[in-house]
Amino acid sequence: MLIIALFIKVCDKMRHLGEFEVYHALLLLRQGQSLRQVARELQVSPSVVSRLRNRHRETGQYCRRPGQGRKCKTSPQDDRYIVLSALRQRTKTARDLQNDLHMASGIRVSDQTIRNRLRRENIRSKRPVKKQRLTNQHKAARRTFAENYANWNLNQWQSVLFSDESRYRLTRCDGRLRMWERPGERFSEECVQEIDRFGGGSIMVWAGIMYNNRTDLVIVPQRLNAVRYIQDVLQDHVVPAAIGVGPGFLFVHDNARAHSAAVTRDFLRGDDIEVMEWPAISPDLNPIENLWDLLDRKVRNRQHAPQTLQELGDALKEEWENIPQGEIQNFIESMPRRCQAVIQCRGGHTQY
Repeated sequence: MLIIALFIKVCDKMRHLGEFEVYHALLLLRQGQSLRQVARELQVSPSVVSRLRNRHRETGQYCRRPGQGRKCKTSPQDDRYIVLSALRQRTKTARDLQNDLHMASGIRVSDQTIRNRLRRENIRSKRPVKKQRLTNQHKAARRTFAENYANWNLNQWQSVLFSDESRYRLTRCDGRLRMWERPGERFSEECVQEIDRFGGGSIMVWAGIMYNNRTDLVIVPQRLNAVRYIQDVLQDHVVPAAIGVGPGFLFVHDNARAHSAAVTRDFLRGDDIEVMEWPAISPDLNPIENLWDLLDRKVRNRQHAPQTLQELGDALKEEWENIPQGEIQNFIESMPRRCQAVIQCRGGHTQY
């Protein structure tokens, strides 16, 4: 223990001086104090003060000479090779890039060196965003829709009822939850989130939003067919909303089977409800998708988490009513930006 203490003390005395300490050391030397007196004052080795004095005499500066320190093991060409390899094959690990560099130039570096070179170029490893696959036909339809509605003003969007279904599971692990852990607590009871193998059951809900209004949250069957969709959703919620708005009302729903069935289309035509042509695989264009995510977080953040499907349904309805209308308005006001984003990425995926 005595040897370790002496080693720590010696290492502390060999440390580099900070900027304030350098000024203080030079001032003491100019006042006539010896190297040992200055070193004792600053609690460093006399050799540190000696190097500082010699450097100041030779260069007139106190900073370290350029080129001092450990030489960089990779050249600028090697660094560029690492960056280009990561950008060309984005799923490669740091170990893969390390091996590629060794095969290309014969240089062996650590995984951390690879990460440091990439971070220098502001490149970091992240989980990929998961989106549905878009074909060229999907992208063309999305781009056409965005170009048709990009110039709509807020008054026009206020007459649109955005609707959708969403499924909520009783237990869920989406990777968002983080916990504070001490070393050795990885698998302690307080730091383990237990989940059911199949989510503990789920509930399917439907709702619609408008700029100044919203429908009730409706619990619908897990396998929603056209008949139940007409009875539980269209008759009870969409038709009253259309009557309330009057001329100019537009209804948005996706291309699910229950929505596109012939009996559904006939019902909507019979009640003079105009349906907005909606491109397939375009949840990023529907602002209610963001509201589903907000609703899920509100339910998960409740003081007492739902333990049964009945409690989950009650919690969803309660939190749905508690969402401020201002949140819905913010999402709908983003429609012009959503359209512009789709146009800019040529019908591809957007941030929404």
